[in-house]
Amino acid sequence: MYVGIISDTHDNVPAADAAMDAFAERGVEAVIHCGDFIAPPLIPHLDREDIAVHAVRGNNDGEREGLVDAFESLDGGTLHGRFAELEFDGRAFAVLHGEQRPVIDALASSGEYDYVCHGHWHVREERSVDETTVINPGAQFPTVPDEHRTVAVVDTEDDTVEFLDVTESV
Repeated sequence: MYVGIISDTHDNVPAADAAMDAFAERGVEAVIHCGDFIAPPLIPHLDREDIAVHAVRGNNDGEREGLVDAFESLDGGTLHGRFAELEFDGRAFAVLHGEQRPVIDALASSGEYDYVCHGHWHVREERSVDETTVINPGAQFPTVPDEHRTVAVVDTEDDTVEFLDVTESV
């Protein structure tokens, strides 16, 4: 199964559209958004047929009730609050925005998760902590350098992570 990971879209509708198109082309079945959408009008751009969207709120996400309503209107969308524990294809995912690095590191070193997914730092990252893979997919607004304007795809069958560049379509 392919699981897409995106974060820090910061109201960048063209980038969200490009990312979701890339996920659809790659055959992604579920997307994890690690927060900082900013406002509800971005959320409909995460909607794609046959792709479930799971998300957590980031530190810059306002209009909480509007975000909840926007996610409820998606076909297969869930806003989990500030933290989520998800399972895809037998793999355990911890999802948070990740403002505090010690929290990310504690989740990774707990041994409870196969993947810890976060955003906030706007720098793409893949690193291992024992048997856990920590992933920051990058960010999606213009001040982020091109090399970090990416999304990630996890292949749960072979436990690999691939970063997809979304700058070309934005």
